[in-house]
Amino acid sequence: MLLKAALTSFRRGDSLTAAPVSATHDVSLKHLAAYNEVCGFGLRDALPLTYPHVLGFPSQMRLMTGPGFPFPLPGLVHVANRITQSRPLTLDEPLEITVSARDLREHPQGTQVDVVTSVSGVWEGVSTYLRRTRSGSSSGEELQRPAGSAVWRVPADIGRRYGAVSGDRNPIHLHPLSAKLFGFTRAIAHGMWTKARCLAALEGRLPEAVAVDVRFKKPLLIPGRVEFSARENPDGWEFAVWGKGPHLVGSTGLGSAT
Repeated sequence: MLLKAALTSFRRGDSLTAAPVSATHDVSLKHLAAYNEVCGFGLRDALPLTYPHVLGFPSQMRLMTGPGFPFPLPGLVHVANRITQSRPLTLDEPLEITVSARDLREHPQGTQVDVVTSVSGVWEGVSTYLRRTRSGSSSGEELQRPAGSAVWRVPADIGRRYGAVSGDRNPIHLHPLSAKLFGFTRAIAHGMWTKARCLAALEGRLPEAVAVDVRFKKPLLIPGRVEFSARENPDGWEFAVWGKGPHLVGSTGLGSAT
């Protein structure tokens, strides 16, 4: 679905007029189990914090390839994601999903936009995308490598496996040859898989009402070897995934969906 959308969506624009897209989903236990296995979650009644993002993915693609969305999919970079929930969603409740776009804004490297997925009034995911139109540094921030608490060996097929459960079959994740067409030396892991893997490592240690912010930094080439770090602080957790440089940096805190 994503590849087809990418090949047929080449709009240009400087305004954001896309109408929200809505859908209702029932959770499939088989699909949930497959997602949990790929990302490292245990199977329980409460849905993993990142799972609603996957359920909303078809609606996200409808919005981003439909009229009123200013950017084509090719070249868009997922640079950040924030998930907030006021309570856990459960596998036996029907989910009302609405996807919208907001806050078209300038960035030192181009233009950013937020794609917002809201679920049943208790869960919200905000994915920030960057359309690069100029070079330059995004910030003067210098990140310090944290002490690793675990070593992860990320297999070469994780992009295909996550793509199968998420529906995100972007060719940069699927095979070295297709990734090379987009300038990568090898396939790269999905950013949302990396976030999910981090939260699986923190499973059972986060409050039910929680907000989790991550920034996606350097692409995680697969196969790869990375270090995961997590440190608790008075507000929640700080965590990161590093290889030769930072792939993901994140933090948690208390939150409620709006």
